[in-house]
Amino acid sequence: MHRRVREILVVGGALMALAACGKSNSQQNSSVGYGPNPALPEPTRTLIPTVKVSEVVGWPAGVTPRAPAGFRVQPFATGLDHPRWLLVLPNGDVLVAESNAPPKKEPPKGIKGFFEAKLMKKAGAGVKSADRITLLRDADHDGIAEVKTPFLTGLYSPFGMALVGDTLYVANADAIVAFPYLAGETRITAAPRKVTDLPGGPINHHWTKNIIASPDGTKLYATVGSNSNVGENGMANEVDRAAILEVDLATGSKRVFAGGLRNPNGMGWNPVGGQLWTTVNERDELGNDLVPDYMTSVHEGGFYGWPYSWFGRHVDKRVKDADRRPDMVERAMVPDYALGAHTASLGLTFYTGASFPAHYKDGVFIGQHGSWNRKPQAGYKVIFVPFAGGKPAGGVEDFLTGFLDADGKAQGRPVGVTVDGAGALLVADDVGNVVWKVSKQ
Repeated sequence: MHRRVREILVVGGALMALAACGKSNSQQNSSVGYGPNPALPEPTRTLIPTVKVSEVVGWPAGVTPRAPAGFRVQPFATGLDHPRWLLVLPNGDVLVAESNAPPKKEPPKGIKGFFEAKLMKKAGAGVKSADRITLLRDADHDGIAEVKTPFLTGLYSPFGMALVGDTLYVANADAIVAFPYLAGETRITAAPRKVTDLPGGPINHHWTKNIIASPDGTKLYATVGSNSNVGENGMANEVDRAAILEVDLATGSKRVFAGGLRNPNGMGWNPVGGQLWTTVNERDELGNDLVPDYMTSVHEGGFYGWPYSWFGRHVDKRVKDADRRPDMVERAMVPDYALGAHTASLGLTFYTGASFPAHYKDGVFIGQHGSWNRKPQAGYKVIFVPFAGGKPAGGVEDFLTGFLDADGKAQGRPVGVTVDGAGALLVADDVGNVVWKVSKQ
């Protein structure tokens, strides 16, 4: 009965969100919920959940995101199909995963399903997955890829990619697969070799799976998001989820490396000290300013709270009585750095290039995909956090903005970020269907 009432309320919120289409609502990020010691308000729960979806309108001709003075922004590749994630190969080629959620075995039914589909379409997330990795090549080094060709096809909602020696690993929505790689080739036709299964359907609430190789190339680390907001689908459906898994490449065996991470996405090795870091999307429906997404160092065996608590030991009282674990709350680690509530912080890359000013050295760029359930909107930009001595050493800085227009509509939404061989920043914009390149002028 409770779930049915909530569905009716969600539909009501969706109706109001659709009715608000076209109304001006400029982006405004609160100072609450950012930094190593964020201000955290008391949780608030409203009768009707907040729904504020930014309608996707695309980029007008000649318009690009905005970077700080002294930087140049240009489209590295256009005409892509929902580009989500990026990998720069040693020879300078760039792989981009063109992907979206896998089809559901049974599409949503009834009025709730109808409005879910409408909202997804409005946000640009309702497109069919291309299930493809495309190769981009800028052989003449003019900042624009003159080669754009299918590199791998027939995948299953691919996301993360990693190259180890002459083997390319791809994280599909339900498994890690491997392919032989030859430098310079523009297409792989070999059949995939399964390395290991990853938690998949039938729910697969958070379908994206990212991977990164260990520095010695013997292991992969894979992000797997939760199957729910706060465990409401039952903890039996959360096995090996809300976690980063460690995969042994020699045997394919895997284990939970760190848990309690509701929806981890970007990963990177800190150039100072070598620690693994990740971005995490936190839970919803506790108010505009809760719970902050975050980035954090990932400790082997570490537990970061989900679903029992948030940002350390703040207990989530919505967890069912039968599922509550005070012992796990006591173990919960406090994340290193809050990134604002509902910002959908996805991509993460340490800046190890040499062309940007010294201020950016060893700091972190983060792609914030943007909120769908916050008024006013948050995210919809690429931010930078400076580091010193391997730790965050300053406030959040806007780096690439303009993804929302003056009416609060989305011209694009940044996802994956990475640094190319020349030290430029590449940004995958999944609803703008562009990979942007930001270089020093």
